[in-house]
Amino acid sequence: MTSQAQIISILTDAITTVITCAAPMLLVAMVIGLIVSIFQATTQINEQTLAFVPKIVGVLLALLLFAGFIFSTVGGFVTRLYQSINTFSIT
Repeated sequence: MTSQAQIISILTDAITTVITCAAPMLLVAMVIGLIVSIFQATTQINEQTLAFVPKIVGVLLALLLFAGFIFSTVGGFVTRLYQSINTFSIT
């Protein structure tokens, strides 16, 4: 049977990988949202698409920019996961 420490280690690595891969897009969306909110507050324009469209464009550009980093991070996680398979003790 696999020990709890091994399972917790894999789950911790998986959660860290997800957060690391999602962070660039989330940060871009947050910065764009802040900028648009400041613009809306100063101009008193309350248009929903004014906040939505720039975020989508920014997140897609960030995804294109960080795609290599995301693929290498996920690839490293999968490699570590496959290497740890032989250390599991199944009884």
